[in-house]
Amino acid sequence: MIGSLRGSVTEVETSGNVLLDVHGVGYRIQTTAATALLLSGLHGEVLMQIHTHVREDAIVLYGFLEAAERRAFETLLGAHGVGPSLALGILGALTVDDLAAAISSDDADRLTTVPGVGKKTAQRLVLELKDRFIAGTPSTPSRQAQPVGGVRDEVATALEGLGFSKIESAEAVELLDETLSVEAALRIALKQLAVR
Repeated sequence: MIGSLRGSVTEVETSGNVLLDVHGVGYRIQTTAATALLLSGLHGEVLMQIHTHVREDAIVLYGFLEAAERRAFETLLGAHGVGPSLALGILGALTVDDLAAAISSDDADRLTTVPGVGKKTAQRLVLELKDRFIAGTPSTPSRQAQPVGGVRDEVATALEGLGFSKIESAEAVELLDETLSVEAALRIALKQLAVR
């Protein structure tokens, strides 16, 4: 099974798939929309944490920039009725810390904000996963999994790739916490820009 891949992003598809070139071999990797967006603005090599999902008719790779995110994805897959698409959708809408907080505090309503998660599904997820997420313990970002460069620089580059000006991007990242994951920081920056 493939556990991680290091290479250069050569294509980001509108579906959220990314094509990662590893020594001349292109791997198609499914990821969250925010991660795909971030990767579209990066240059150079990136290390992706991979979950290899084997089906009867295909082998599908799911990629993340943090090991904690991959572990959360795999934990979600262990819940009854949760497939890779729904697990990816949940992680696309909530950070690992937000997901852990919602589950550990029995906040099923927070989970219903995710497209495809109704009240019954949310309640079942809270019941099934409560003992698998440690309350109050934030996920530790994997520094090895971060693209080269500071979090603020990476987010600013991604924002400029989305069409924001250098000034808008610089202002949006100015107060970001460098200990955040790049994906979490990008979400915060996009929210700040949305309310301006």
